[in-house]
Amino acid sequence: MDTDETLHKTGEVTTLLERTNGLLERMLAEVAKTPSTHAIFVDAGYLYAAAGRLAVGTEDRRAFELDAEGLIEALIDRARTIFADSRLLRVYWYDGARRRTHTIEQQSIAELPDVKVRLGNLNANNQQKGVDSLIRTDLESLARHRAISDAALIGGDEDLVSAVEAAQGYGARVHLWGIEAPDGRNQAEPLLWEVDSQRTFDADFFKPYITRRPAVPYEGLPAAPRPSRDDVRFVGAQIAAKWLSARGREALVALLPGHPYLPGSVDQELLVEAERLLDYSLRGQSDLRRVLRDGFWEHLQKCY
Repeated sequence: MDTDETLHKTGEVTTLLERTNGLLERMLAEVAKTPSTHAIFVDAGYLYAAAGRLAVGTEDRRAFELDAEGLIEALIDRARTIFADSRLLRVYWYDGARRRTHTIEQQSIAELPDVKVRLGNLNANNQQKGVDSLIRTDLESLARHRAISDAALIGGDEDLVSAVEAAQGYGARVHLWGIEAPDGRNQAEPLLWEVDSQRTFDADFFKPYITRRPAVPYEGLPAAPRPSRDDVRFVGAQIAAKWLSARGREALVALLPGHPYLPGSVDQELLVEAERLLDYSLRGQSDLRRVLRDGFWEHLQKCY
C-alpha cells in the first residue's frame, strides 16, 4: 500500500470517528435536556392500616375518614422536594374491591388529576388479592420503557420484593416510603434490604388527613332515638343520589338487574353512610335496613 492510499484510509477513519463522536455528543446533550421522571406507587391497604393505627389508633377503615385528595397532594409535594430535578408521571393507587368495582371513595380518588386507581379483589375476609401483582406489572413496564427513573413505593409486603427487583433490573431506582409503626416494624425486612433508599413518615404527617368518625351506637346502647321509617327511606334516597352522581348511568344500568338485592360492597357502603347520617346503628334493625334499601332503590329507579 503506497503512502497516498494509507493517508486516504487514515482520513476516512478519522472522519468516521469524528462523526461517531459528534453523534454521541448530540445524544448526550439530548439526554441532559430530558428531565428524569418519577412516579408514586401506593398500596392503599398498607396505607389505611398503618396510617390509621398511627393517627387514630385503629386499622379499621370504617372507624375513620381519610382525606385522600389532601394526602395525595402532600405526597406529591414531598416527592417534588426529594426528586428536585424530576417531573411526576402520576400517582398509582392500588386497592381492593369486591368484583373490582369501585366504591364511591375509590371513584372520587380515581377522578383526581394525575392519579390512576388500580383495583385487585377483596376476598370473603376483606383481604386484598392481586394488588402486589398489579404493582409489579406497572413498576416493571414503566421501568422497561424508560418511563420512570425513580419510583416511590408506599407499602410493606414482602411480596413486593419481586416488583422492586424487576424495576431495578431495567435501571430504575426504587425508594421505599413507610409509615411509622407505634411498636416494631410494619414493613418486611427483605423489602427493606432490596430498595435503593428508605424514608419513614411520622404521625404529624398523616394526622391532618385522618379524622376519626363518631362512634356509632350499637343495639342496647342507643345514643339517639330510633329514626322513623320515613327518615330512613329519605336517607336511602339521599345516599342513592350521591352514589349515582359518583358512579354515573352505566353503573346504574349494571346495578338494576339485581333488584331488589344490592352487591355486598354497595350494601355495606349504604349501611355505613346511613348510620353516619342518622347517628344511629342499624345493625340488627332488619326492618329499617329494608326500608333503607327501598329508599335507595326507589330513587335509582326514578332516575332510570
